[in-house]
Amino acid sequence: MTEIIQFYGADWCGDCRRAKSLLGDLGVEYNYIDLVAVPEAAEQAKAISGRTNIPVIEFPDGSHLVEPSNDALRQKLEELELVNAQVSL
Repeated sequence: MTEIIQFYGADWCGDCRRAKSLLGDLGVEYNYIDLVAVPEAAEQAKAISGRTNIPVIEFPDGSHLVEPSNDALRQKLEELELVNAQVSL
């Protein structure tokens, strides 16, 4: 289990850029692992999700999301109380 969100992604990935933007807009801290710069981390992301799709976002409770929509990501952050449900964009 991790204490901070682990975000596995790549800058060329549109879903990664979108999810990073949402996390930034909500002020949520996370550790970004760039799979282009650290290609060996792709195996770790695959071990977490069982898939090769990105982004893989691992949460402090040990759960993860793969290619989440903004709504799904926001809902998970609210569930874990990592963002205030009243924050609106």
